[in-house]
Amino acid sequence: MTSSVKAILDLKGRDVVTAAPSTTVAEAAAILSKKKIGAIVVVGMENRISGMFTERDLVHAIAKHGKEGLDQPLAQVMTAKVYRCHEETTVNELMELMTSRRFRHVPVESNGKLAGIISIGDVVKSRIAEVEREAEEIKAYIAG
Repeated sequence: MTSSVKAILDLKGRDVVTAAPSTTVAEAAAILSKKKIGAIVVVGMENRISGMFTERDLVHAIAKHGKEGLDQPLAQVMTAKVYRCHEETTVNELMELMTSRRFRHVPVESNGKLAGIISIGDVVKSRIAEVEREAEEIKAYIAG
């Protein structure tokens, strides 16, 4: 039995670090550092996902614009094409998306609005727990 995104969110919580599209790269970098995270969801009106700003986007902004890149608004440097998942998405489906698209963070959307975020670490933790449960079930079955 494979876990769902909802199960992961129910365990870890639904808090997401967000920023407005007008937030500067420097401000976003400070948030990433302070919160010890790798991504910020950029949200517009009504908590709708506008983009993602990740450590990779930070590196690209600096490489492209030099130190002036720090003054750019997130709207100019964020990843605008955001792949989302939903609470019904299975962990296996999410692993496939993260692997094929090389994402480490995927926002969860419900009714067009941000409902959470799943990191690769969350997926790995969930999958390990699932494998351990299966191993315990097999041991119990064998023991009779």
